[in-house]
Amino acid sequence: MKDRLGREIDYMRISITDRCNLRCGYCMPECGVPSVPHDMILRFDEIVRLVKIFCSMGIKNVKITGGEPLVRKGAVSLIKDIKAMGGIEKVSMTTNGILLSENLKALAEAGVDSINISLDTLDRQKYLNITGFDGLDTVLKAIDECRAFPEIKVKINAVTLADYNRNEICALADFAAEAGATLRFIEMMPLGLGTGFGGYNQDEIMTVLEEAYGPAKTIKEKVGSGPAKYYSFEGLEGRIGFISPMSHKFCGSCNRIRLTSEGLLRPCLGSDVGIDLRKPVREGASDEELASIICEGIMNKPAGHCFEATDSLMSKIGG
Repeated sequence: MKDRLGREIDYMRISITDRCNLRCGYCMPECGVPSVPHDMILRFDEIVRLVKIFCSMGIKNVKITGGEPLVRKGAVSLIKDIKAMGGIEKVSMTTNGILLSENLKALAEAGVDSINISLDTLDRQKYLNITGFDGLDTVLKAIDECRAFPEIKVKINAVTLADYNRNEICALADFAAEAGATLRFIEMMPLGLGTGFGGYNQDEIMTVLEEAYGPAKTIKEKVGSGPAKYYSFEGLEGRIGFISPMSHKFCGSCNRIRLTSEGLLRPCLGSDVGIDLRKPVREGASDEELASIICEGIMNKPAGHCFEATDSLMSKIGG
């Protein structure tokens, strides 16, 4: 499935809830978000139906996101159902890790291929300041428990935050290497509450890493389904990834679309353009009619992101 610019669209992120059990300052207001009426959220059977249509059109990789996906009852069963579909090659999930320990065995049995765990700091007080919750030990425990499930690839996502974690760049790299996980630094995006935060770009982080571990070597082979670029360092085990939409814009090769918990197809994170799929699904549209709506939406995928043109909260889009 290609858009009007010839980009191959084969990766979909599905937000199954905009609710979260943390209050990270750059993502969600301290008071939370207004509760969306239950009947406005896509049911799991509706998500499964839509994924089957997307799969028939070329989607191969699916990531389940939120908010925090594990706060929604039945999230693991949804992953199992999607993983069982013919044509879907990989199903992954992004989580803050707070509820991961109690769901890890079930996720492995459901067949999840990889789990992305958000972790911006290894300092307990900083974690509390960023997230509003004293949960660092819970997340570290979950990461350690992932070792018992080597079939699940673990990635640690760290958002670079001015005045918070510059001095932890190497500590995070060492921790990920020890945990057998891949660390990825994500640039702060001027989206929603993120506009109030500063960060560090890829080149600044790379300078810190090269001073500590030696020159970076680009990993040329494809790693994962998304836009991250990966590097190895002589003095560091494993690899470090960068998702750098600001300093190293990757829109020209973007392969992603998003489905929000309320049923909006979002062709681009940095755009408010959304196509309502919930309404036609509930009004009895056929699979062919839905495929036509989806195709039109993908053909109108913007050439590049424009974060200043959207005021959406990250938690409502699925990141």
